[in-house]
Amino acid sequence: MTFKIKNKLLIYLFLFFTIIMPITVKAYSKKVILGGQNVGIEIKSKGVLVVGFYDVDGISPGKDAGLKIGDVILSINDKEISSINDFTLDTLESYKVTYKRNDAISTLDLNLVKDSDGVYKTGLFVKDSIVGIGTLTFIDGNTNMFGALGHSITESTTGYKFDVEDGSIFKSYITGLNKSTRNNPGEKIANYDYNLKYGSITKNLNSGIYGYYNADIDTSNLIEIAEIDEIKLGDAYIYTVIDGDTVEKFKINIINVSNSSNGKDILFEVVDERLLSLTNGIIQGMSGSPIVQNNKLVGAVNYVVIDNPHKGYGILIGNMLKEIE
Repeated sequence: MTFKIKNKLLIYLFLFFTIIMPITVKAYSKKVILGGQNVGIEIKSKGVLVVGFYDVDGISPGKDAGLKIGDVILSINDKEISSINDFTLDTLESYKVTYKRNDAISTLDLNLVKDSDGVYKTGLFVKDSIVGIGTLTFIDGNTNMFGALGHSITESTTGYKFDVEDGSIFKSYITGLNKSTRNNPGEKIANYDYNLKYGSITKNLNSGIYGYYNADIDTSNLIEIAEIDEIKLGDAYIYTVIDGDTVEKFKINIINVSNSSNGKDILFEVVDERLLSLTNGIIQGMSGSPIVQNNKLVGAVNYVVIDNPHKGYGILIGNMLKEIE
C-alpha cells in the first residue's frame, strides 16, 4: 500500500510541476525574409547630444557649467528640445538646462557668454541626428518588424549611442567602394533617395537597429533560422550590395562560433576572390549583411578585424531576433 501511495504522489508531483513550471519557448519566427539590401539610415535623438565644446573669448560656457560630452540636453528653460533649431530660444544670459547623463536626469544653470559681435553663445557643439548607410538583415513577415546592422548606431566623434526619438530606413544606391587596408576600414559610397522610405526605426540597441517595415514585402524569399548548434566551421556566404541596389552573395569561411557578450559571436574570413579584389574584405556599410550557411540564416556581419580586414565578426541571428519578440 505504501509503495502505491508513493507512486501516486510522484505522479501528482510530476503533473504539478509539468503544469506549473514554465517552458522556455522562442517567440520569434522560424522563418524570416532574407535581407541583404543596402539601406540609408537616419535616426533622430531624444533631445540633443553634446559632442564637443568651444571657447568664447577664452571662456567655455558649456564646460564650465558642468556639462560633459555624451550628455543629452532634454529641455532649456522647461521647453523641450527635440532638434538643434530648438536650441536657439532667446537672447538670455542664462539657461536652465535639463539633461540626461547615463540614466540619471539632472538640471544645471548654463551662463552664456557674449562674443565680439554681441551674440550670446553656449560654447556647445550639439547633434540631433545621424545619417548613414547599412545593410538590412531580415524582415519578420508575421510582424513586419525588421532588423539591421547587427550593432548600435553611435555618434562618430564621441562614440555615444543615440537614444532614438524617431528614424527611418530608405532607398540607397551604391556608387563606389573604398577598399579596406590594415588599421583603416574602407567604406561603401552611396546616394540616397529619402523619398523612398522602407520603414521606421523604433530601437537602437547593441545588437542592431529595429523597427517596422512599411514597404511591400516579398514573402517568396523566406529562409529558415539556424540555432547556434547548427552552425558549423567552414563554408558560408554573406549577402550584400557592392554596386547599385543588386544583392549578391560572397563566400566566406567561418573560423569560430560562440555566444559572446559583445556581439562578436561568429569569426569568419572572406575567401571570395571577387569581393577581395573589390573591397579587400569587410568595409563599412556591410554591417547587417546576412550570413547564410546550408540555406539557413545564421547571423549578420557587424565588425571588421581592424588589423586584418579579410576577417570579420558576425552576431548570431537569434540574438537579433529576440529583440523583436
